[in-house]
Amino acid sequence: MTRTSAPWPHRPVDVGLVGAGPWARAMHARMLAAGPETRLAAVWARRIEAAQQAAAPYGARVATTFDELLDSCEAVAFAVPPAVQAELAPLAAKRGKALLLEKPLGPDLPSARRLADAVADAGVVSQLVLTKRYHPATRAFLDAARTVDVAGARACYLHGAFLGGDLATGWRLEHGALLDLGPHLLDLLDAAVGPVVHVRGTGDPRHWIELTCEHANGAVSQASLSGSVNVPRVRTRVELYGARPPVVYDTAGFDHEECWPVLRREFATAVRTHTATGLDARRGLYLQTLIERAMEN
Repeated sequence: MTRTSAPWPHRPVDVGLVGAGPWARAMHARMLAAGPETRLAAVWARRIEAAQQAAAPYGARVATTFDELLDSCEAVAFAVPPAVQAELAPLAAKRGKALLLEKPLGPDLPSARRLADAVADAGVVSQLVLTKRYHPATRAFLDAARTVDVAGARACYLHGAFLGGDLATGWRLEHGALLDLGPHLLDLLDAAVGPVVHVRGTGDPRHWIELTCEHANGAVSQASLSGSVNVPRVRTRVELYGARPPVVYDTAGFDHEECWPVLRREFATAVRTHTATGLDARRGLYLQTLIERAMEN
């Protein structure tokens, strides 16, 4: 487990932020500016007023163009819709910038593959903001999962954010829960149960979709996904079943503030040591491949 309390032995990584929407302001800018592992060097957004709003609390520079942002940093964090990330991240990789990427990598599998290929060709470090993976409780769950001979699993990721509010954005309403929430849940099932070798989906991702996953070890898991249901709180839950008592993961009561220091240190460490974690663009491409297969069935 990452020790975020240990002294940071390197100079801060200068990170440029692409995007200045609610998520960029609430998480990315605040996390990157908190240091000591990173410094928010600059912010660029297509609306300069939004960039100024995101940059001002931290004294960061406002870049007037994407190229100017790249000139101001050694790593780039993306907090933009998938299509914009898929367009701009390969350009940053070609400039030798490390990448902190949102999920999904792109709006579809071809764009995700182009991004992952650009990262590989450039040889730059990449890391995914799969937020739950950086929480201590998630890591404890995955450690416990390794002790279980899993026969089957049930999971869900449910909320009502697509019904209105900051997360009811165009791409989410168009593509639905599978593209937005699917990477999180498929990643957890793949890591906890075993590699997914086949997945099929039923339902409408814009309302409710069910996934059935077959894993390399013979186990079967089922997952329910929706961002358009009226529930009192976000519900993310995974239950593992086998000969032993169930192992249960539930994010109820999670303090997501515990994720950000871990994410920040692991990204900065990856940049400074030029050694990516397993949560990189290749992982993002793998998850997007599973999503594509689910949509085909």
